[in-house]
Amino acid sequence: MFEGFAVQTADGLIFTVKGLVHPPDRLVAYLRYLPDPQGDREREGVRYRRVYRFEEQQEILQMHYPAYLSHDPVFGIQVQSVPRRLIRTVYDPCCHLATLRRRGPADLVEEHALRLVDLLQETADVPLKNLGISGSVLVGMHRPDSDVDLVVYGEAAGRAVHRALRRLLDAPSGPLRRPNREELAALHAMHRPDTPLSFAEFARLQARKVNEGRFQGRSCFIRFVKWPAEVGERYGDRRFEPLGSATIRARVTDDRDAIFTPCRYAVEDVTFLETAPFLRPGGLCVTLGAQTVTFPDGSPVADLREVVSFRGRFGEQVRVGEWAIARGSLERVVPRNGPAYHRLVVGGRAGDYLLEERA
Repeated sequence: MFEGFAVQTADGLIFTVKGLVHPPDRLVAYLRYLPDPQGDREREGVRYRRVYRFEEQQEILQMHYPAYLSHDPVFGIQVQSVPRRLIRTVYDPCCHLATLRRRGPADLVEEHALRLVDLLQETADVPLKNLGISGSVLVGMHRPDSDVDLVVYGEAAGRAVHRALRRLLDAPSGPLRRPNREELAALHAMHRPDTPLSFAEFARLQARKVNEGRFQGRSCFIRFVKWPAEVGERYGDRRFEPLGSATIRARVTDDRDAIFTPCRYAVEDVTFLETAPFLRPGGLCVTLGAQTVTFPDGSPVADLREVVSFRGRFGEQVRVGEWAIARGSLERVVPRNGPAYHRLVVGGRAGDYLLEERA
């Protein structure tokens, strides 16, 4: 199980799986739905509530379900995660698509999801086995006004569908279009509590992307995920040490993985614009604008190589050759074999952002 999957637990909670690398006894996953008599979703006679914000997810788990929070020795932080022994149901996006195609849609949301899958599969000429349905439709929690969320697995299929989406969105007329100003304003309002961008900045960034649009009057979001075997990383191959939050300016040198979740941007010529230390006793000693940040013990935060995010909305934010301004969590990465380096993780905290520097 990996990015795009969902699981239901013995407590009736529904989590969405994040990332491609997981501990042997747990799945890194975020709380998405929980039983609530006042909830606005219903499935099999049980009402549920969707939990949108990370801070609310954390609060619910800390107060009522602490078994789903654990400090991970490899990731170096407390993570939301599901013990494998507590998993009762696994929701596979590709299997769910196959089920819907076999039995037919039960409502208009499922019908639109199937039509969009057919459009992308035919336009991109990719195997149907690489496509899946995720989000609320995957777990049977959708409402009449729900979005359609799809996932494309595999690097080659992902790039092919990405190219097809650009052709479809750039066409003067067709079944798929970009959000208009009013729809962008609604998206901006939804994301603004976590990502403090002006509407103009948000609209400019969204215009670069092809993974979010409108299909037959319905919002749709397409996520691109490499197969775990294509990444080739096992749990423990790298260890991560959180150092604090930072804002950096850096030149983007590689954006080939910008369309995928997780996304990655290689960077050079990094300067620190702001830091806020935690965990290390004594904190950071920093001269803003410097390429190297040092701790009181003299150890440097140098060789910051990459900006990464496990959130789909930070994909395609910046391009090769651009100067990026990014705020996120600074980490020291310690490979099992090879020298240590540093990275900035965007999207793990409210207030994180990533955008191109404007003159």
